[in-house]
Amino acid sequence: RSAREWLLAGLGGAAGEAAIARHFVAVSTNKAEVERFGIDPENMFEFWDWVGGRYSFTSAIGLSLMVAIGPERYRQMLDGFHAMDEHFRTAPFEQNLPVLLGLLGIWYGNFFRAESHAVLPYDQYLWRFPAYLQQLDMESNGKSVTRDGRPVGCQTGPIVWGEPGTNGQHAFYLALGRTTDEVAAEGVDPELVPHRTFPGNRPTNTILAHRLTPAVLGALVALYEHKVFTQGAIWQVNSFDQWGVELGKVLANRIIPELQAEGEPGLAHDASTNALIERYRASRRQR
Repeated sequence: RSAREWLLAGLGGAAGEAAIARHFVAVSTNKAEVERFGIDPENMFEFWDWVGGRYSFTSAIGLSLMVAIGPERYRQMLDGFHAMDEHFRTAPFEQNLPVLLGLLGIWYGNFFRAESHAVLPYDQYLWRFPAYLQQLDMESNGKSVTRDGRPVGCQTGPIVWGEPGTNGQHAFYLALGRTTDEVAAEGVDPELVPHRTFPGNRPTNTILAHRLTPAVLGALVALYEHKVFTQGAIWQVNSFDQWGVELGKVLANRIIPELQAEGEPGLAHDASTNALIERYRASRRQR
């Protein structure tokens, strides 16, 4: 809307409206809203409405990414996706990277109670990659019921988090530790021995690439997508629904009118939500 208003203010009148139809494109499944906005439906890129956002950036949703990096690099990224897709489809399980990654996650999560999974990229360009994987993994497999509606009997997804190595190395790197005897053997003051003893022994794996390219990024994302699918199949949960997200939208749509109402709306939420809405409305009146 901001871009639309900017264009209309600069051109004005019918010229502006015509320019919107000619120079704006839409990525949407809602043709009526696209037309209402003023965009020619011929300039509408459609996508499957059953594909969740966390699996979408290789679809028309990736248009802005293609504009940013160029069609050639975007195709290279798609080539990386395709290479990993084919590997997942054809490689035997004992050599299949997504299968192995998925099985390792189940082994340590369900049998060793490793409920937290840190992703620690060592390329600063991947600094948002842990956040992407957080949504991919936790929204897909953090489920409380199986595909047939029964309560799950185990943990179905770790807590995913992380930072680039340069940021996180002082906070949570403990793959290896030292025993009390090892510390004492170094001649450390006895009072400091407990403080310099660490359990370590955290399971880790390392993925190496010569350099970060669009193809490597595509293969890396596809690796984790198929890992999530593998785990969902074993846990018998639907990795592709998102009813929790839908509930969040329903709850938000109940609250938005109450935040914007002119009068005093009757609030029927829990005490915390009611208090927050009242505080927000009071703050708006003071501005």
